[in-house]
Amino acid sequence: MVLWARPERGEDERAVVRRLARARKAPRDVVMRARMIELSWSGLRVPAIAMELGCSQKTVRCWLHRFNRLGLQGLDDLGGQGRKRRITEEERSRIISLVKTVPPGRLRWEPVGELWAFDESGPAEWTLDSLAAAAQAEGIEVGRSQVRRILLAEGVRWRRTRSWMRSKDPDFVPKGQGSSASTPSRPTT
Repeated sequence: MVLWARPERGEDERAVVRRLARARKAPRDVVMRARMIELSWSGLRVPAIAMELGCSQKTVRCWLHRFNRLGLQGLDDLGGQGRKRRITEEERSRIISLVKTVPPGRLRWEPVGELWAFDESGPAEWTLDSLAAAAQAEGIEVGRSQVRRILLAEGVRWRRTRSWMRSKDPDFVPKGQGSSASTPSRPTT
């Protein structure tokens, strides 16, 4: 059985298909599908259209059927394709908010003047591994690499840099310049 694109319904539809087939800024797939319809209207059969566009006959038949059924809306991709997200937006927000919390192993001063940590075995600084473990403890199934992607996409820093440069100790003196060489260099032979 010979398959053709259904006749256009008015000059508007023909004009839209012609404009899409020649478009430079439209998505490539839509342009190719519009060319399939235009070539079918010009009298070419499915094998000739497939050779002209460099695709399979099955692809041409699929899009001709879809155009015949749905019209111009049949040229666009259907939504909802691709892999679904594993975690919800709420879970993403909870992971991001974890970074803003104090890590359980970070030492704090008690009013008495002693150092205290909520969980001494917990991390003192957030790292990707510790954030992933904390998210899993809250019931979010997420891995280290996914935590990294989420935080990079949001522009969130998950760790402080150079923690040895600051201290709450009033007698703390930051590291200075490196010391000079104390031993003479070895003579060349």
